Amino acid sequence: MPEDKNKVPVIQEAIRAFREVAASDEFKELERLRSRARHNEASALRHARNEERIAIARNALSEKLPAETIARITSLSVSEVEQLARDV
Repeated sequence: MPEDKNKVPVIQEAIRAFREVAASDEFKELERLRSRARHNEASALRHARNEERIAIARNALSEKLPAETIARITSLSVSEVEQLARDV
């Protein structure tokens, strides 16, 4: 087995083909779209988690729990909890 695998013709051809594909406009566009989709999914998850925290806070407010307790449970700030209490 050769010491430098990059000197093996099959590997050299694979590296050349990869570089050619990776440099194509189509590949770059697909990668841009994948990246955007990952970003959108992460944003949607953050939004859903925040909505869940707000729903929990509203339920806790209806049970008359103190804003400080609700903030600690939900990771919302006390001012956010107080704003939810005013909006109810």
